[in-house]
Amino acid sequence: MYAQFFGSYLLGKKAVTADQLATAIARLSDTHIKLGTLAMHKGYMTASEVDEVCFLQTREDKRFGEIALERNYLFEDQLEDLLKSQNPDYLLLGQTLVDMGALTNSELEVNMVGYQSENALDNPAGDEEFEETTALLKRFFEASYKPTSEHTLMYMNLMFNNLVRFIGEDFTPLSPVPCTEYETNYCVTQAISGPVTLISGLDMEEDVAVAFASRYAKMEFHLFDEYVKASLEDFLNLHNGLFSVNMSNMFSEEIILEPPLEEDSPVLKMSEDSFVIPIIYPFGTVYLLLAV
Repeated sequence: MYAQFFGSYLLGKKAVTADQLATAIARLSDTHIKLGTLAMHKGYMTASEVDEVCFLQTREDKRFGEIALERNYLFEDQLEDLLKSQNPDYLLLGQTLVDMGALTNSELEVNMVGYQSENALDNPAGDEEFEETTALLKRFFEASYKPTSEHTLMYMNLMFNNLVRFIGEDFTPLSPVPCTEYETNYCVTQAISGPVTLISGLDMEEDVAVAFASRYAKMEFHLFDEYVKASLEDFLNLHNGLFSVNMSNMFSEEIILEPPLEEDSPVLKMSEDSFVIPIIYPFGTVYLLLAV
């Protein structure tokens, strides 16, 4: 989830605008990581060296790596490492913003270092990855909302992973917004009771719901109809069901799921500890609601 939260980090630092970020997310599938970006990420080259090599490429019919070797900005073993290494997915978002002109290489370099340092990213795997993403989520909430419970962090960690798994990874979450009243578009909610009591929901405009449902169901919907509504309800119910299983496995706590509900009120009343997280996808914004 590092790419998704890198976008949120850039917004928080006012390095890019929400419109620039949305445009970059829409272009991710057409962007390829460049050696210069990888070299900056590894600390092999500075932004000014990358800029110089890129400029020389406009004057010489040579590859980036060839020029970098000639200028002694890279060694052979470093170039080989860059060509073979697996790289963090958030670099793709940074590269897209540079290609758009929203960031310079120097600005990307500074923000990559800041993001890596702030979140102590270190190529995690397995349980370590779960711990790091949970810590990343905790900082995400603390920076804009307030400290959250362990159960809430588990819930949101699973939600973001399920969005990646079932809808697509091309999204960025914006800062959580505390909210006691929420004006709905099309909204579906589901209540959870037991040791953990909360109400979660998805809200979006009808055209966004059609696109969301199409991705989830893996079939093309064109109209906002009962099939689209059912898909949104099914996603929310599936997510909450997985959360219930996790709670049972990790804490031996059984929770009860109420059936998903379509909210027909134009204004949804929420508790004092509620918040809304806008999620920017290329097809529009999805709003995650959580009332703890």
